[in-house]
Amino acid sequence: MGMSGRCASWAWLLLAAFPLLLPGAGATLSKKDVRKSGGRIPEEETGPSKLLVQDRGLIVTDPKAKDIVKEQKSYCAAKVKERHFSGDVLGYVTPWNSHGYEITKIFGGKFTLISPVWLQIQRKGVQLYHVTGHHDIDQGWMKNVRAGSKAINFVPRILFDSWTYRDYESLFNSEDEIEELTEALVQTAKAEEFDGFVIEVWSQLGGQKRKELVHVIRHLSEALRKAKLKVVLVIPPAISPGTNQPGMFGKQDFDQLAQVVDGFSLMTYDYSNSHRPGPNSPIPWIRACVQILDPDANWRSKILLGLNFYGMDYGTLGGTAEPIVGHRYIEILKDHKVKLLWDEQIAEHYFNYKRHQGGKHVVFYPTLKGALDLFAVPFAFEGTNLDCAQTISSLKSIQARLELAKELSTGISIWELGQGLDYFYDLL
Repeated sequence: MGMSGRCASWAWLLLAAFPLLLPGAGATLSKKDVRKSGGRIPEEETGPSKLLVQDRGLIVTDPKAKDIVKEQKSYCAAKVKERHFSGDVLGYVTPWNSHGYEITKIFGGKFTLISPVWLQIQRKGVQLYHVTGHHDIDQGWMKNVRAGSKAINFVPRILFDSWTYRDYESLFNSEDEIEELTEALVQTAKAEEFDGFVIEVWSQLGGQKRKELVHVIRHLSEALRKAKLKVVLVIPPAISPGTNQPGMFGKQDFDQLAQVVDGFSLMTYDYSNSHRPGPNSPIPWIRACVQILDPDANWRSKILLGLNFYGMDYGTLGGTAEPIVGHRYIEILKDHKVKLLWDEQIAEHYFNYKRHQGGKHVVFYPTLKGALDLFAVPFAFEGTNLDCAQTISSLKSIQARLELAKELSTGISIWELGQGLDYFYDLL
C-alpha cells in the first residue's frame, strides 16, 4: 500500500535510491559466513530494565543495528502501566501471534481498547446470522488482563466473512435483516462478556454502496450502544495509498457516522507494495488523511490513527514484498552487517541487505527515533484545500507518529501487538 503535478512520488524516490544503496549490502545467513564477510556477532540481548528507553539514551538520531538487537527486550518493568499518551489506544491481537497475548498482559495499563481478531459474522439464510470463531476466544486471558487493568475494554474485531453480493443486498433492503444481524452481535457480546466490537466491513465492498453501508452502520451502532456496547469502525485511508486520489472513505461518510460510533480505526499503513516499494506510512500522508476527514477537528478524539508495528521486506529484483515482524527483523540484524538509513520526508528508517542466493532486499521497519532538519514536504491532494507544504521538524519513527497524534488530537490503533519490539511500548 504515484503522485502527479506538484506532489512528490515516494516510489520514485525509493526506487531511484536503490542503485546507490544496495551495492553496499552483503552477507549470508550463517554466523560463520558473517565472520568471513566482515560482519559482526552482536552482543547478548538484555532483559527488562529499571528505566524507560527515554531515560537510557536509546532514542537517538542514528540507531545502530547492534544496539537494537541488544536492547529490544529491555522495556521498563517498573512502569509498564504508566501512560505517556492521553488519547485512546487500541491494540489488535491475533491468534496466530501468541506474543501479542503476552504483551497485553504486561502492558495492559497502556491500552484503553483491546481488539482480539477472533470473530466472523456470516449470513446463513433469510434473517439468519451466525457469529463464528468462538474456538479462538480465550476467557482466561481476558480475565488476567482485566485483573491488571480495570479500565481496559475488550472489543473483538468482527469480520463480515464469506458474504456474497446478494447477502449484502438482502441486508441493505430489509430493516428486519439489520435487526437480526444486530441481535446476533448483542447476544454474543453478552454471552462472552465483551465490551463491544470493532466492525470491519467497509473495504469489502471496494467503495461501493456507501449510502447503504452508512445506513446499516448507523442502525447497528445505535442498537449496540443502547445495549451499552462500544462500536469502532475500521476505515480505509481517506487518500488512496500511492496516489493523490480520494480513498474509499471520505469526509461525507465520516460526518454521517461520527456521532453514532465510538471510534474509527484508520488504516494509515500499507502505503507501499511489491510494485511500488517504499515506506509503510509516510507522515505527510497520515496527516492529510486525518485532516481531510475532520478539517475542523470536531471529532478528532474518535479517530484512532493507525500505527504499524510490523515492517516490509522488499526484493528489489524479483518484485516481492513480505511482511516482517520483530523476531525476523532481529534475525536479519544479527545475520547481516547493515546500516540503518533515515528518510527525512517519510520519517522512517530502512536498510539494505543481500540474501544468500536471494538477491538484494530493502527493509522498512519501525524504530524508536530518527532525526531530520526543518524542511517543507511537498504533498498535495486533488479536491482538498490542504497546503502543499507541511512543515515537519524533529521527527522520530514511532515517536513521530505519537507526536502527530497528539498534535492532531487523535487516538491511535496498533496493528498488531507482538509484531513490534518489546521496548516500543515504553513510548505509549
